[in-house]
Amino acid sequence: MAPLPGAELVRTPLQLYRYLLRCCQQLPTRGVQEHYKHAVRQSFRVHSDEDNPERIQQIIKRAIEDADWIMNKYKKQN
Repeated sequence: MAPLPGAELVRTPLQLYRYLLRCCQQLPTRGVQEHYKHAVRQSFRVHSDEDNPERIQQIIKRAIEDADWIMNKYKKQN
C-alpha cells in the first residue's frame, strides 16, 4: 500500500519530488517533517544527473517503497 493516494501515478522525478514532500507533511512533528524534507532534497541533488530511464524508474519505485515504510513506522508509534 502506498503512503498517499496517487503513488501509482508518479512517473517523473518532479512528480516524485512533489509526492514525497506531500508525504512529509503527513508526519507527526515539525522536526520529523523537516528531517525527511531535507533527506528528499539531498537525494534529488545526488541523483540530478541520472539520465538512464530504467534507473530513474528504479529510483522512483524504491523511493515510494521507502516512503511507505516511513509512514507506517510513524503510524505504529502513534
